[in-house]
Amino acid sequence: MAVDVIDYEIIGDDLQAVVVTLDPGEAMVAEAGAMMYLEDDVQMGTSLSMKKDGGGLLGKLFEAGKRVVTGESFFITIFANEGSKRRDVAFAAPYPGHVVPVELGDFGGTLLCQKDSFLCAASGVEIDIAFTKRFGAGLFGGEGFILQRLRSPSGAGQAFLHAGGTTVKRSLGPGDKLRVDTGCLVAFEESVDYSIEMVPGIKNKFFGGEGLFYAALRGPGSVWMQTLPFSRLANRIFAAAPQRGGHKGEGSILGGVFDVIGGD
Repeated sequence: MAVDVIDYEIIGDDLQAVVVTLDPGEAMVAEAGAMMYLEDDVQMGTSLSMKKDGGGLLGKLFEAGKRVVTGESFFITIFANEGSKRRDVAFAAPYPGHVVPVELGDFGGTLLCQKDSFLCAASGVEIDIAFTKRFGAGLFGGEGFILQRLRSPSGAGQAFLHAGGTTVKRSLGPGDKLRVDTGCLVAFEESVDYSIEMVPGIKNKFFGGEGLFYAALRGPGSVWMQTLPFSRLANRIFAAAPQRGGHKGEGSILGGVFDVIGGD
Protein backbone atom coordinates (compact mmCIF):
# COMPACT_ATOMS: atom_id res chain seq x y z
CA MET A 1 0.00 0.00 0.00
CA ALA A 2 1.42 3.37 -1.03
CA VAL A 3 2.07 6.05 1.58
CA ASP A 4 1.51 9.70 0.76
CA VAL A 5 4.65 11.85 0.54
CA ILE A 6 3.91 15.12 2.30
CA ASP A 7 5.42 18.56 2.83
CA TYR A 8 5.41 20.04 6.32
CA GLU A 9 6.65 22.87 8.54
CA ILE A 10 7.08 22.75 12.32
CA ILE A 11 6.21 26.07 13.97
CA GLY A 12 6.74 27.37 17.49
CA ASP A 13 9.45 26.99 20.09
CA ASP A 14 8.23 25.14 23.18
CA LEU A 15 4.55 24.81 22.25
CA GLN A 16 4.93 23.45 18.76
CA ALA A 17 2.59 22.50 15.96
CA VAL A 18 3.15 20.93 12.56
CA VAL A 19 1.59 22.45 9.43
CA VAL A 20 1.18 19.86 6.67
CA THR A 21 0.64 20.89 3.04
CA LEU A 22 -1.40 18.32 1.17
CA ASP A 23 -1.42 17.94 -2.59
CA PRO A 24 -4.79 17.13 -4.18
CA GLY A 25 -5.71 13.59 -3.19
CA GLU A 26 -3.24 13.37 -0.29
CA ALA A 27 -4.34 12.66 3.26
CA MET A 28 -3.15 12.57 6.87
CA VAL A 29 -4.20 10.42 9.79
CA ALA A 30 -4.14 11.85 13.30
CA GLU A 31 -5.12 11.05 16.84
CA ALA A 32 -8.56 12.45 17.72
CA GLY A 33 -8.31 16.00 19.07
CA ALA A 34 -4.91 16.82 17.52
CA MET A 35 -6.20 19.08 14.71
CA MET A 36 -5.46 22.81 15.05
CA TYR A 37 -6.90 24.18 11.79
CA LEU A 38 -7.65 23.15 8.23
CA GLU A 39 -8.10 25.06 5.00
CA ASP A 40 -10.87 24.85 2.41
CA ASP A 41 -11.13 21.56 0.52
CA VAL A 42 -9.59 19.59 3.38
CA GLN A 43 -12.31 17.20 4.51
CA MET A 44 -12.29 15.50 7.90
CA GLY A 45 -13.63 12.03 8.58
CA THR A 46 -13.33 9.36 11.25
CA SER A 47 -12.55 5.69 10.85
CA LEU A 48 -12.09 2.61 12.98
CA SER A 49 -9.15 1.48 10.88
CA MET A 50 -6.01 3.03 9.44
CA LYS A 51 -5.79 0.28 6.86
CA LYS A 52 -7.34 1.02 3.48
CA ASP A 53 -8.12 -2.66 2.91
CA GLY A 54 -10.14 -2.54 6.13
CA GLY A 55 -10.41 -6.25 6.94
CA GLY A 56 -14.17 -6.10 7.51
CA LEU A 57 -16.09 -4.64 10.44
CA LEU A 58 -14.75 -7.19 12.92
CA GLY A 59 -11.17 -6.44 11.89
CA LYS A 60 -11.74 -2.71 12.20
CA LEU A 61 -13.29 -3.10 15.65
CA PHE A 62 -10.37 -5.26 16.75
CA GLU A 63 -7.86 -2.66 15.52
CA ALA A 64 -9.77 0.14 17.29
CA GLY A 65 -9.87 -1.91 20.48
CA LYS A 66 -6.11 -2.36 20.39
CA ARG A 67 -5.66 1.42 20.16
CA VAL A 68 -7.83 1.88 23.24
CA VAL A 69 -5.60 -0.58 25.12
CA THR A 70 -2.58 1.59 24.30
CA GLY A 71 -4.35 4.67 25.68
CA GLU A 72 -5.36 6.21 22.34
CA SER A 73 -8.78 7.13 20.98
CA PHE A 74 -11.18 4.49 19.64
CA PHE A 75 -11.35 6.39 16.34
CA ILE A 76 -8.69 7.66 13.97
CA THR A 77 -9.30 11.00 12.22
CA ILE A 78 -8.51 11.31 8.52
CA PHE A 79 -7.87 14.65 6.77
CA ALA A 80 -7.97 14.48 2.98
CA ASN A 81 -7.46 17.22 0.38
CA GLU A 82 -10.39 16.75 -1.98
CA GLY A 83 -9.80 19.97 -3.92
CA SER A 84 -7.65 20.87 -6.91
CA LYS A 85 -5.11 23.04 -5.05
CA ARG A 86 -2.54 22.42 -2.32
CA ARG A 87 -4.08 22.97 1.10
CA ASP A 88 -2.83 23.11 4.69
CA VAL A 89 -3.89 21.27 7.81
CA ALA A 90 -2.19 21.81 11.17
CA PHE A 91 -1.83 19.59 14.21
CA ALA A 92 -0.88 20.81 17.69
CA ALA A 93 0.59 18.93 20.64
CA PRO A 94 -1.52 18.56 23.82
CA TYR A 95 1.09 19.91 26.28
CA PRO A 96 4.41 21.84 26.20
CA GLY A 97 7.08 20.11 24.20
CA HIS A 98 8.35 19.48 20.70
CA VAL A 99 7.09 17.80 17.57
CA VAL A 100 9.48 15.09 16.37
CA PRO A 101 9.37 14.33 12.63
CA VAL A 102 10.39 10.78 11.75
CA GLU A 103 10.85 9.27 8.30
CA LEU A 104 10.13 5.59 8.87
CA GLY A 105 12.12 4.68 5.78
CA ASP A 106 15.28 5.71 7.64
CA PHE A 107 14.58 3.10 10.31
CA GLY A 108 13.52 0.05 8.36
CA GLY A 109 9.91 1.17 8.06
CA THR A 110 9.09 0.51 11.73
CA LEU A 111 9.43 2.42 15.00
CA LEU A 112 8.33 1.60 18.55
CA CYS A 113 7.06 4.44 20.73
CA GLN A 114 5.38 4.99 24.06
CA LYS A 115 1.62 4.81 24.04
CA ASP A 116 0.75 8.54 23.97
CA SER A 117 3.48 10.02 21.79
CA PHE A 118 1.80 9.60 18.39
CA LEU A 119 0.52 12.89 16.92
CA CYS A 120 -0.14 12.32 13.20
CA ALA A 121 1.23 10.56 10.13
CA ALA A 122 0.93 10.38 6.37
CA SER A 123 -1.95 8.29 5.12
CA GLY A 124 -0.78 4.69 4.76
CA VAL A 125 1.24 4.55 7.99
CA GLU A 126 -0.26 2.00 10.37
CA ILE A 127 -0.33 2.02 14.17
CA ASP A 128 -0.44 -1.27 16.02
CA ILE A 129 0.35 -2.60 19.47
CA ALA A 130 3.77 -4.07 20.18
CA PHE A 131 4.34 -6.40 23.09
CA THR A 132 7.63 -5.94 24.89
CA LYS A 133 10.13 -8.76 24.66
CA ARG A 134 10.23 -9.43 28.39
CA PHE A 135 7.25 -9.88 30.69
CA GLY A 136 8.94 -7.87 33.44
CA ALA A 137 9.09 -4.87 31.14
CA GLY A 138 5.31 -4.90 30.99
CA LEU A 139 4.74 -5.38 34.70
CA PHE A 140 7.07 -2.64 35.88
CA GLY A 141 7.72 -0.34 32.92
CA GLY A 142 6.19 3.11 33.28
CA GLU A 143 4.73 2.85 29.78
CA GLY A 144 2.99 -0.47 30.44
CA PHE A 145 3.28 -3.88 28.82
CA ILE A 146 2.04 -2.55 25.49
CA LEU A 147 3.93 -0.12 23.26
CA GLN A 148 2.86 1.30 19.92
CA ARG A 149 4.39 0.19 16.64
CA LEU A 150 4.39 2.70 13.79
CA ARG A 151 4.75 0.77 10.56
CA SER A 152 4.80 1.61 6.88
CA PRO A 153 3.91 -1.36 4.65
CA SER A 154 5.83 0.25 1.78
CA GLY A 155 8.89 0.81 3.99
CA ALA A 156 8.70 4.62 3.84
CA GLY A 157 6.37 7.15 5.43
CA GLN A 158 6.37 10.34 7.48
CA ALA A 159 5.19 10.25 11.09
CA PHE A 160 5.15 12.91 13.78
CA LEU A 161 5.62 12.25 17.48
CA HIS A 162 5.26 14.61 20.43
CA ALA A 163 7.80 14.75 23.26
CA GLY A 164 7.45 16.81 26.44
CA GLY A 165 10.05 19.48 27.09
CA THR A 166 13.18 19.07 24.97
CA THR A 167 13.88 16.06 22.76
CA VAL A 168 17.16 14.16 23.09
CA LYS A 169 18.19 11.62 20.46
CA ARG A 170 20.94 9.06 21.03
CA SER A 171 22.38 6.61 18.53
CA LEU A 172 23.50 3.38 20.19
CA GLY A 173 26.13 1.16 18.66
CA PRO A 174 26.05 -2.64 18.89
CA GLY A 175 26.13 -3.57 22.57
CA ASP A 176 25.92 0.03 23.82
CA LYS A 177 23.65 0.31 26.85
CA LEU A 178 21.57 3.25 28.07
CA ARG A 179 19.45 3.35 31.23
CA VAL A 180 16.50 5.75 30.99
CA ASP A 181 13.71 6.83 33.30
CA THR A 182 10.71 4.93 31.93
CA GLY A 183 8.64 8.09 31.57
CA CYS A 184 11.39 9.86 29.61
CA LEU A 185 11.46 7.23 26.88
CA VAL A 186 9.66 8.41 23.72
CA ALA A 187 10.60 6.02 20.91
CA PHE A 188 13.27 3.62 19.69
CA GLU A 189 14.12 1.49 16.71
CA GLU A 190 12.90 -2.09 16.59
CA SER A 191 16.53 -3.26 16.62
CA VAL A 192 17.01 -1.84 20.15
CA ASP A 193 16.63 -4.39 22.95
CA TYR A 194 14.29 -3.07 25.68
CA SER A 195 14.01 -4.37 29.23
CA ILE A 196 13.35 -3.16 32.77
CA GLU A 197 15.98 -3.17 35.52
CA MET A 198 15.55 -2.49 39.21
CA VAL A 199 17.36 0.45 40.77
CA PRO A 200 20.24 -0.98 42.85
CA GLY A 201 20.52 -0.38 46.60
CA ILE A 202 17.86 -0.06 49.30
CA LYS A 203 18.54 3.64 49.91
CA ASN A 204 18.36 4.41 46.20
CA LYS A 205 15.03 2.60 45.94
CA PHE A 206 13.31 4.44 48.77
CA PHE A 207 15.09 7.80 48.93
CA GLY A 208 16.50 8.36 45.44
CA GLY A 209 13.25 9.84 44.16
CA GLU A 210 13.65 8.12 40.77
CA GLY A 211 11.29 5.20 41.28
CA LEU A 212 12.16 1.53 41.59
CA PHE A 213 12.78 0.72 37.93
CA TYR A 214 14.31 2.15 34.80
CA ALA A 215 14.38 1.14 31.16
CA ALA A 216 17.53 -0.57 29.94
CA LEU A 217 18.14 -0.07 26.22
CA ARG A 218 20.85 -1.91 24.33
CA GLY A 219 21.92 -1.06 20.78
CA PRO A 220 22.22 -0.98 17.92
CA GLY A 221 19.65 1.66 17.04
CA SER A 222 18.35 5.16 17.72
CA VAL A 223 16.55 6.23 20.88
CA TRP A 224 14.44 9.37 21.45
CA MET A 225 13.93 10.77 24.96
CA GLN A 226 11.98 13.66 26.48
CA THR A 227 13.08 15.92 29.33
CA LEU A 228 9.56 16.51 30.69
CA PRO A 229 7.19 13.52 30.72
CA PHE A 230 3.57 14.60 31.10
CA SER A 231 3.20 12.36 34.17
CA ARG A 232 6.01 14.25 35.91
CA LEU A 233 4.47 17.61 34.99
CA ALA A 234 1.04 16.46 36.21
CA ASN A 235 2.49 15.28 39.53
CA ARG A 236 4.15 18.66 40.15
CA ILE A 237 0.95 20.52 39.29
CA PHE A 238 -1.05 18.29 41.60
CA ALA A 239 1.46 18.78 44.43
CA ALA A 240 1.20 22.57 44.06
CA ALA A 241 -2.56 22.66 43.62
CA PRO A 242 -4.95 23.70 46.43
CA GLN A 243 -5.84 20.83 48.70
CA ARG A 244 -9.30 20.45 50.21
CA GLY A 245 -10.49 23.82 48.95
CA GLY A 246 -7.56 25.84 50.33
CA HIS A 247 -4.70 27.48 48.47
CA LYS A 248 -1.00 26.79 48.56
CA GLY A 249 1.28 29.74 49.21
CA GLU A 250 4.70 30.24 47.64
CA GLY A 251 6.98 29.33 50.54
CA SER A 252 5.88 27.45 53.62
CA ILE A 253 6.18 30.25 56.22
CA LEU A 254 4.75 33.16 54.22
CA GLY A 255 2.18 30.86 52.73
CA GLY A 256 0.96 30.01 56.21
CA VAL A 257 0.85 33.69 57.21
CA PHE A 258 -1.23 34.59 54.18
CA ASP A 259 -3.52 31.66 54.90
CA VAL A 260 -4.21 33.13 58.37
CA ILE A 261 -4.77 36.65 56.97
CA GLY A 262 -7.07 35.31 54.31
CA GLY A 263 -9.04 33.31 56.88
CA ASP A 264 -8.00 29.87 55.62
